[in-house]
Amino acid sequence: MNENIDVRRVGADEALTYVEALADVLIDCVEGGASVSFMLPISRATAVEFWTHVAQGVVRHERILLVAEDAQGKVVGTVQVVIDQPENQPHRGDIAKMLVARRARRKGVAQRLMAAADDAARTAGKSVLVLDTVTGGDAERLYERAGWQRVGIVPNYALMPDGTLCATTFFHKQLA
Repeated sequence: MNENIDVRRVGADEALTYVEALADVLIDCVEGGASVSFMLPISRATAVEFWTHVAQGVVRHERILLVAEDAQGKVVGTVQVVIDQPENQPHRGDIAKMLVARRARRKGVAQRLMAAADDAARTAGKSVLVLDTVTGGDAERLYERAGWQRVGIVPNYALMPDGTLCATTFFHKQLA
């Protein structure tokens, strides 16, 4: 585990200041082959537009944004908890865009982000979390180690950044 990584919640008053740094992480992940809703080539404008929308959601208290920063204060990872849910699901949160820059992988960053997401969700009154991830990827093993339960696999659910079809595994976690 890397002790030089700080994981913290981004406040509504500062969310927009993180857009450029988060765009860097997203671009790096997509260029590295991550299936996270974006296709190659991903433009900076597309990444900035996405993170601006996320930041606006943080301002509206629709989502919690967590970042992992290295010792130099550079963002190396992020995850969101979508807390704005339908009226009949006030207890549920969705985990979204768990991303770690390639240079920061295999150092415990994702594990720390997911633990922080669990804590933030609990604080927000959530007792059930759900997420989906590409089947067979490193993230799938990470979630299983973190206590997530596999629900099932949907074949040909999404596209990889290069356009090839991939299966998606759905998970849930009951928070104590």
